[in-house]
Amino acid sequence: MVTLLLIIIYLAFMGLGLPDALLGSAWPIMQHDIGATTEMAGYISLIVSFCTVISSLFASRLLHRYGTGKVTLVSILSTAIALLGFSISSDFIFLILLAIPLGLGAGSVDAALSNYVAVHFKAKHMNWLHCFWGIGAFTGPIIMSFWLNRDNNWRAGYVTVGLLLLTIAMILLASLSLWKIFEKESIEEGSDEEKLISNREALRIPGVKISMVTMLCYNGSEAAAGLWMASFFIGNKGVSPGTAAALSSLFYIGIIIGRIISGFLSTNVSSKNLIRYGGIVGCFGLLILVMPVHYWISAGALFIVGLGGAPIYPSIVHSTPERFGKIASPSVIGLAMASAYTGSTLIPSLMGIFASQLGMIMVPVILLILFSIMLVSSEMVNIAYKRKVR
Repeated sequence: MVTLLLIIIYLAFMGLGLPDALLGSAWPIMQHDIGATTEMAGYISLIVSFCTVISSLFASRLLHRYGTGKVTLVSILSTAIALLGFSISSDFIFLILLAIPLGLGAGSVDAALSNYVAVHFKAKHMNWLHCFWGIGAFTGPIIMSFWLNRDNNWRAGYVTVGLLLLTIAMILLASLSLWKIFEKESIEEGSDEEKLISNREALRIPGVKISMVTMLCYNGSEAAAGLWMASFFIGNKGVSPGTAAALSSLFYIGIIIGRIISGFLSTNVSSKNLIRYGGIVGCFGLLILVMPVHYWISAGALFIVGLGGAPIYPSIVHSTPERFGKIASPSVIGLAMASAYTGSTLIPSLMGIFASQLGMIMVPVILLILFSIMLVSSEMVNIAYKRKVR
């Protein structure tokens, strides 16, 4: 039963990643079909991010009232409906409206499943869970590319991903009783878990605010690297756009491989050390990126950055119940997710401003600063935890 539930959780988290890069892949073609301009994609993305932050902040209340299974089901279903709506859209305003359920669904399912795995499963499953997000994020553009190569049929791309998510929703619906059994067992182990810790109360727990800074820096750096590294290779290394796109994908390949490896390592290495060593490895890769080296060396360094950063996000989330308590875990993780999505919304834009003024070399420089802040803040959380246990 545990194995079956894990497969369903992995599947749902892969579904979370599927829509992430669809808009960017389809927009060059779909903007002409709906009469939109290039920058309008940014407005859609901004609304999705804003709604994701909002749903992350309300996740603890939803989980307390409805449980993980139902919240995940409704979130995946709303995402599927939004994507199917994208497939029939012929107006930009309609896309703006559909961005609301798309964002609300993403934040809720991320917080719900991350908290569930953090409380009930070992650290390796958290790393592999987020590895499946990477697989989903990698698969979405491939599906869209398949249909774009067939008469630029971006609508079929959205339909395909929407139907995949509907299938996952049906599996979640069929498994609701399984989720209830596990949540019932959790409550029987300690009735205190029925209590709800509000976001305001969670913020007063020592170390929570600093942990949010760590999440903001990591997620912001991940999003910024995904957005700007191709431009860095073009502007700073002089490679062609096609080569730059291929080289930038090494970052995500590093994340996927890194999370598979860190899943195995987590059996003997603590979350604290996975974060620490991962941050150091990431800083090492970024130092190479700052140097005037051949672009193939820079590409290898980018892979190292993804590899080093891979365990940071899942390790922070998985250590939350231990560091801040199981009762506070849903609220703390919801706050962490909100902070992470805020970082992924704001930091890429700010990095673009700096890079346009000072050159593309600022991309790895800013990423190095973010990784350094992340390392320091994570160590501050460790200190706060040590004081607590004393």
